Amino acid sequence: MREGSLEAPTRNALLWKNDQFYDEEACIDELERIFDICHGCRRCVSLCNSFPTLFDLIDEGESGELDSVDVTDYWKVVDQCYLCDVCYLAKCPYVPPHPWNLDFPHTMLRAKAIQFKKGTRNKTRDTILSNTSANGKFASIPVVTETINFATDNKILRSAGEKIAGVHKSAWLPKFTKKTFEKNFEISDDYAVQDGKLTKGKVAVYATCYINWNEPGIGHDLLEILKINKIPYKVVEKQACCGMPKLELGDLDSVEQLKNRNIPKMVNLAKNGYVIVSPIPSCTLMFKQELPLLFPDDQDVQIVGKAMMDPFEYFRARMKDNLFKLDFRSGPGNVSYHVSCHLRVQNVGQKTREVLEKLPDSAINTVERCSGHAGTWGIKKEFHEMSLKIGRPVFRQMRTHKNADNGAPDIIASDCQLAAQHIKQGIGSEADDRVKHPLTILAEAYKNDQQGSKP
Repeated sequence: MREGSLEAPTRNALLWKNDQFYDEEACIDELERIFDICHGCRRCVSLCNSFPTLFDLIDEGESGELDSVDVTDYWKVVDQCYLCDVCYLAKCPYVPPHPWNLDFPHTMLRAKAIQFKKGTRNKTRDTILSNTSANGKFASIPVVTETINFATDNKILRSAGEKIAGVHKSAWLPKFTKKTFEKNFEISDDYAVQDGKLTKGKVAVYATCYINWNEPGIGHDLLEILKINKIPYKVVEKQACCGMPKLELGDLDSVEQLKNRNIPKMVNLAKNGYVIVSPIPSCTLMFKQELPLLFPDDQDVQIVGKAMMDPFEYFRARMKDNLFKLDFRSGPGNVSYHVSCHLRVQNVGQKTREVLEKLPDSAINTVERCSGHAGTWGIKKEFHEMSLKIGRPVFRQMRTHKNADNGAPDIIASDCQLAAQHIKQGIGSEADDRVKHPLTILAEAYKNDQQGSKP
């Protein structure tokens, strides 16, 4: 038996429609097998709280081995996993093609799916939080928008929300906008399509729930970059949530429903030669990896997955094709840039950093570690304090910049805007007004006046 693997990780399809997938006894057997391997390795102890929770249970047991851990405590480990996938792609030496075939995150997903089917104590809250499209549509009604945004900053209402809804009173929550992206984006000009050796010359934008309902300016910046580079684009119409919040909950039936709404629109674009990009890494990963693994026999899902690219992955490839404008007029200065987990596990390298380093007057401090936000996980009452603890090393590295005279960066950035705001909260008031999405940084670099995003 080989001790670890030097081969590139591969991934097996997730056969969640097989009846045995929801067999709790079989799932516990697999948890026991995997936990025992993890106990003997402990390489992932610094990633999230799943592994310290597991190892503490073992170390505090009578035998110091897994056999003295009560099976009911396995679920404590499951609850701490938020499916970042970093253990699989970056740390674990026993993933396929190693014969031990260890897939920690997808085994956690299986356990979460079983939990969801049975009904958890917080199922109502979790279901509401994961309904991002429905929440956004409701919150974008003008009167409702003002009320929700007021409640977000009101300490009394936030305390009540923690008691009633289980959302931590101190967790950062996004504001909602009345001017949604899908109703206010600029239609593309009729540019000639210029394909390169590495890239196709037209782009479809999957805007994501966050860009549409919360920060549409980031989406406008993406379109501005495409416009400046004369790349024709379309925006995916009437898009639904990508399904990642439902996946993290273990609600796989809802994932399928959302897939059935999105894929028919997106596959037509892919078949017509469009690259599909999304400004939020979790959404890109959902279409690139998770849906193809959940629906391995759905050819349309596979086609969309192959057509998906991270925006900066696409821009960097366009640069190599000599089809991307580099006549930048300004630079961002000292940037502390965070590589989000769901971007890291796409295995495309640090393309955002590579592009930002092309800007004049730029010095990029790159931090490649989990911020701890993890979508809806980090705002829940029972997990928020842990999310801040996980993020402490990131906060410490992001608050400083070796090139700055005062030691502080000019800009704090992450491809995941949720992570960026979580980092801002972790750093404190000194980070106020410094958070910018990398797409905004790039769009501003083409300008003289640094006016920033459109509202």
